[in-house]
Amino acid sequence: MDFDIPSELRELQARVRTFIAEEILPMESDRRQTAHGPTEELRRELVARAKSAGLLSPHVSAAFGGLGLNHFGKAIVFEEAGYSPLGSLALNVFAPDEGNMHLLEAVAKPEHKERWLRPLASGEIRSCFCMTEPAPGAGSDPSMLTTAAVRHGDGYRINGRKWFITGASGAAFAIIMAKLEDGRATMFLSDMSAPGITIERQMNSLDSCFSGGHGVVRFDDLQVPAADVLGELGEGFKYAQVRLSPARLTHCMRWLGAVRRAHDVATDYARRREAFGRRLGEHEGVGFMLVDNEIDMHVARLAIWHCAWVLDQGRLGLHESSRVKVFASEAVWRVADRCVQILGGQGVMSESIVARIFADVRSFRIYDGPSEVHRWSLAKRILKGDERREPR
Repeated sequence: MDFDIPSELRELQARVRTFIAEEILPMESDRRQTAHGPTEELRRELVARAKSAGLLSPHVSAAFGGLGLNHFGKAIVFEEAGYSPLGSLALNVFAPDEGNMHLLEAVAKPEHKERWLRPLASGEIRSCFCMTEPAPGAGSDPSMLTTAAVRHGDGYRINGRKWFITGASGAAFAIIMAKLEDGRATMFLSDMSAPGITIERQMNSLDSCFSGGHGVVRFDDLQVPAADVLGELGEGFKYAQVRLSPARLTHCMRWLGAVRRAHDVATDYARRREAFGRRLGEHEGVGFMLVDNEIDMHVARLAIWHCAWVLDQGRLGLHESSRVKVFASEAVWRVADRCVQILGGQGVMSESIVARIFADVRSFRIYDGPSEVHRWSLAKRILKGDERREPR
């Protein structure tokens, strides 16, 4: 088993690391950052820098302007991008656009790819994925989907309400999950400017790293042509799995990079700060926290790499992606929490990058499925013997 990174990928890793350090970290104090994420003006400036560096949309195929990285390649590059809260936005690998690009490449018709994927991959526009609904609609249980699509004329009329829709404000188009009259889930594509789409409000949340924040979106007799069904009718849940396994994993990659940043800041502080006659890190209570950080990050990275390898074999990786999502989301939270503790008063100051990362990563234990739901799903597979027990 070879854990070495191929030379060409190591070179790309170094390029991204240098780009983040020299071009993006200095912009972290830019005032064009709000409680609902960086402004569109700032996003475009970041994207322009990545494009100039030849690093834009590395996950997208060369046919649409990307570098065509496989999942393992993403693991290397996305971790580097995640080192700054603005890094993923600059490289155009942030959620939900990264997952939407993957889904469109895998499922969309050629005309849809030209209309929506190409400008999305070039960073000209943003998108959103409209799935989660307020009670009694779909949340952790997608089968509770209430948004309805009824056949009307040469298309479908959609009615429903979604919330926690990341990036809705300012998005150019949406992928909408709705159920047909026979109950089958289907995905639809629509410009967000279409009559019948209303963004009711932006929701206040702990995190502030997602461009466009999180919105409440309402559909009132939204007319979508039959030609703008994404993929095939009734395949919505199937396509959701095509999107979600890689999307869960890329979240892990980005957040690992974020807490590696927090760990670096805390380590530097522990080396310099003195208390009770010695450097802070020489006190076992602090030194051991740094060790535990390294253990959590190392194991999370190995789990990410393994799941990436599984996906690169052409498997769906449902079991592996759930497993790594649970571990990584809880591990990065532990790392961020320890870093705040090590920094003491500086760790809880709102201007601290560690405090910012701390607030951002907490939601990861909920996004793309709460840990409890993934554990429940994993347990069902284990009891049925569906998981593979041999090392691979």
